[in-house]
Amino acid sequence: MLVTTKKLLVPARAKKYAVPAFNVNNLEILKAVMSAAEKMRSPVILQTTEGAIDYAGIEYLAAMIRVAAKGTVPVAMHLDHGKDLSYIKLALANGYSSVMFDGSSLPYRKNATLTKRVVKMAHAKGASVEAEIGALAGIEDLVSVEEKDAKLTDPDEAAQFAKETGCDALAVAIGTSHGAFKFKGKTHLDIERLRRIAKLVKLPIVLHGASGVMEDVKKLAEHYGAKLGAARGVLDLDIRHAIRNGVAKVNIDTDLRLAFTAGMREAVSDLPKVIDPRKLMEPSMTLMREVAMRKMKLFGSAGRA
Repeated sequence: MLVTTKKLLVPARAKKYAVPAFNVNNLEILKAVMSAAEKMRSPVILQTTEGAIDYAGIEYLAAMIRVAAKGTVPVAMHLDHGKDLSYIKLALANGYSSVMFDGSSLPYRKNATLTKRVVKMAHAKGASVEAEIGALAGIEDLVSVEEKDAKLTDPDEAAQFAKETGCDALAVAIGTSHGAFKFKGKTHLDIERLRRIAKLVKLPIVLHGASGVMEDVKKLAEHYGAKLGAARGVLDLDIRHAIRNGVAKVNIDTDLRLAFTAGMREAVSDLPKVIDPRKLMEPSMTLMREVAMRKMKLFGSAGRA
């Protein structure tokens, strides 16, 4: 069943669990995530970035997600990090049930003005809107923010922004970062800042850049030649604390990329005579499914569908 993110996230915040939002770029990632969601009876958000749309084509992605949504768990089709309004219009025209406008790198007034415009546009189509205030460092697809330009979310500003724009969910910056190389030193998130935001903002709160860079998956990839020595992710304990304090949507991209890469490296190494790409991608799909299931357990979304 295809639903809006608002329908998934409002009860998640109220009951203190989070819905996993997985970035999908192709059929293999999509099938692995949906297999996990069906197994765990978890609602799920399938999201594509502007980069994924450029890579796969929005018609292909939207068609695949619509098929996935015919299963037994609720699915939201979401545009992640929509910075260009033309992509947001394209997503809405192709049946996306949710879009994100990411104006986090813009001055407050411009971010608020454009977010209100997107809210009006999306709500007219029956779609939800996620907005962002505060900027995360790191790189993910077409999103790139230098560490010096990152800015943690101000709680009072977040409350004003949510009220002014009418968005349905709000992404905040509390110390996470995009990509696999998130931290150089301290890894803990600013949970106290999140608590202050949650007291003022009653909307579902979204955590970007929240992959854990799972140690066992990282080691498997390195065993087969990957060079990931400095890769570090968000601690599971911090994720649990964040969910208890208002976070209702947690974005996962890097962990799936690592799983896909580890599985593919393993297959190419261990199956030198195999030329069937379907066989070569089986370990990746198995590992991504396992990673997705582990996230659903961690976020408390398992059994909520």
